Amino acid sequence: MLSYQHIYHAGNMGDVHKHALLAWVLSYMTAKDKPLSYIETHAGRGLYHLDAPEAAKTGEAAAGIAVAEGWFAADHPYARVLARVRALHGPAAYPGSPLLAALSLRYSDSMTLAELHPQEFAALQDAMMPYPAICHRRDGMELALSMTPPDPRRGLLLVDPSYEVKSDYATLPLTLRQIANRWPVGVLVLWYPILSGGPHQPMLDELTTRFPDAFRHEVRFPPARTGHGMTGSGLFVVNPPYGLEAEAARLSAHFATL
Repeated sequence: MLSYQHIYHAGNMGDVHKHALLAWVLSYMTAKDKPLSYIETHAGRGLYHLDAPEAAKTGEAAAGIAVAEGWFAADHPYARVLARVRALHGPAAYPGSPLLAALSLRYSDSMTLAELHPQEFAALQDAMMPYPAICHRRDGMELALSMTPPDPRRGLLLVDPSYEVKSDYATLPLTLRQIANRWPVGVLVLWYPILSGGPHQPMLDELTTRFPDAFRHEVRFPPARTGHGMTGSGLFVVNPPYGLEAEAARLSAHFATL
């Protein structure tokens, strides 16, 4: 059950979509002189090397960040993080969302990460050692429920499952509603893949019913390789920050060129 390792998919177009908007949101939120809490439920290893055999095997980064990097000006929050990660870890390094967040947050902010996979968790601990992050090897949704509302209450929750456990599609809407009830001011961000067959659609229908004012953004892109089932990426955002819709529209224009 715990077989998923994101190194095979790091830097793909789904990451570009998710990480570009996450970097923008964190830049927007940290512009205000108020501390915030960052919680991530499915952290992965935090740092990836795109010249690793696993990444080369799938070619997803070559069809992802290698294609999309020119979309972002040097002062875009995503481009700034990419530059810092490469300066710290080499030209083939790519940040997972925990490292992206760590390089976007301030020391006044709190950061809590969950990851269940034992090897991924060990790598996560190593990657996050220089940063004031608290890492837990436990179910991320249980962790989020246990610690919300966090202190400080202003903050963001990123839910980024692999959907390796197919019941996630059915359970996530209810769990997010429970978290929102406890943490009504939290920015809740759920990522989902768009796959052939549309397994995400019933989940989205339920989410839309439970969160009628949320912001939903989807992009489409060609499969990274023949037979690859992911043809798009989606974000469902509860309490979206001001300006996110406009930033997402700019990103959509780039994806439309593919």
